[in-house]
Amino acid sequence: MTLPSDLEIAREAAPEPPARIAERIGIGPELVEPYGDGVAKIRLGALDPAGPLGSRPRAKYVVVTAVTPTPLGEGKTTVTVGLGDGLNRIGRSTAVAIRQPSMGPVFGIKGGAAGGGYSQVVPMERLNLHLTGDIHAVGAANNLLAALLDNHLYRGNALGIDPDTVSLRRALDVNDRALRTVDTAVGPAVEGEPRRTGFDITAASEVMALLALARSLPDVRERLGRIIVAEDRAGRPVTAEALGAAGAMAAVLREAVKPNLMQTLEHTPALVHTGPFGNIATGNSSVIADLIGLRAAEFLVTEAGFGADMGAERFFNIKCRVSGEAPDAAVVVATVRALKAHSGRYEVAAGRPLPEEMLKEDPEDVRAGGANLLKQIENCRLHGVTPVVAVNAFPTDHASEIEAVRDLAAEAGVRSAVCTNVADGGEGARDLAAAVAEAAEEPSRYAPLYPLDASLKEKVETVARAVYGASGVTYSERAERQLRSCERNGLGTLPVCIAKTHLSLSSDPALRGAPTGWTLPVREVRPSAGAGFVYLICGSMQTMPGLGRTPAALGIDLDDQGRITGLF
Repeated sequence: MTLPSDLEIAREAAPEPPARIAERIGIGPELVEPYGDGVAKIRLGALDPAGPLGSRPRAKYVVVTAVTPTPLGEGKTTVTVGLGDGLNRIGRSTAVAIRQPSMGPVFGIKGGAAGGGYSQVVPMERLNLHLTGDIHAVGAANNLLAALLDNHLYRGNALGIDPDTVSLRRALDVNDRALRTVDTAVGPAVEGEPRRTGFDITAASEVMALLALARSLPDVRERLGRIIVAEDRAGRPVTAEALGAAGAMAAVLREAVKPNLMQTLEHTPALVHTGPFGNIATGNSSVIADLIGLRAAEFLVTEAGFGADMGAERFFNIKCRVSGEAPDAAVVVATVRALKAHSGRYEVAAGRPLPEEMLKEDPEDVRAGGANLLKQIENCRLHGVTPVVAVNAFPTDHASEIEAVRDLAAEAGVRSAVCTNVADGGEGARDLAAAVAEAAEEPSRYAPLYPLDASLKEKVETVARAVYGASGVTYSERAERQLRSCERNGLGTLPVCIAKTHLSLSSDPALRGAPTGWTLPVREVRPSAGAGFVYLICGSMQTMPGLGRTPAALGIDLDDQGRITGLF
């Protein structure tokens, strides 16, 4: 069976008014701000303990993660949406929480991030392009701070900032490798003090991360003030508060702090808020959205970016520490094609068809790549969380190969279910919903992987060895110097966010399966005092992606009626 395109399916949807979607989860019209067709913002009064949600029992909290994905993606958002619809179909009131897609991947390789087939969040075009402008507000706030910093240097540098220590970079929501390193003010002296800097994609910015981790608007304001932009000549941190920038930044973000309310094709409420990348940032939707969702339904299904070594590790060790909420279950999405890729026998590349040999029936290929699934199951268990394996089935899969994935789950002692929700909607996720509901009834033994009073190096070593399977960690001279600065400036008790490739458990995207005996190379360390973690960049990882040979943007256009075409 050939399905219509995601965009065609989305356009056939008959969405309900946002106020009716909000009503499904106990949020009254006084807390809903319509924002065009099919979208609304939820006022932060929904967090009021004395409000209508304050007395409701807490929902079961489920995080969806995955095996290490191929460049084609394995349908984690699709499973998140399908699971939410499936839980509703078995009579369990459910909301889902996902990140807002960055336009970088939308116009790059990945395309849209609204789910797929009959498990989508709609309206698709709104979700993938701008939505309510939150990402642009994040970029504007970040760049306002950068402009005020450079203006301070130009106007006499009263704070005594050492220009060589400036760590703040500008942000843009487009993949643009030409902006990774830039020289500013290279013209006449009137243009400012020359300085080498660069751009990050907005989804990798500290402002995005702190917005995702804040619990309220006053918390956003406080976190903005803590952003460290540089050091003075005595080695002391200079913050956005010291520059006088935090107040104006908070004003820019005043509306962006409110979660966006959308819906799935089956009218399951979807909280869409913030968009930090899962490989180079925290990879989770907002704490605020989750805190609302946890009081609004029986189940809240949230998604963590990429594999369980990436977004889920940050969910367990950063997000849950901030929210104070413990997950009740985890879902590890696996596909036949991903495990075949992890056998090391095939080369999979974005934008290219799967190798013909890979499409032939061979359950032994699946087993050969099964070490990756087993390690990602273990990564959930390391944090005391019960995982369920969701086998996201594709039409090219063979029954024996799907059974091989389920056998691997059984050998690991965890539940599994096959999902066909791309073609069948929530009905195709009923079995997964039942398995997750059962797993969520087991007592949660969640605990972070490391104590906060451990040194930064001890935290990095713990994640590298226990989660990634590394044999050790090395640091560049620059990273060593930056680590010492973080410790000296009181950031040693923060958790760590390690930016590495999402295409391997290791730091080398070419290594498949569950490699061991390798060393994690830390290239750079950035203080993220506002977000509340220390940010480490490993190997060749870039915080500003580039476009591929055939960017998705080349196929996106408007038809004669002004409708967007080419989104996928």
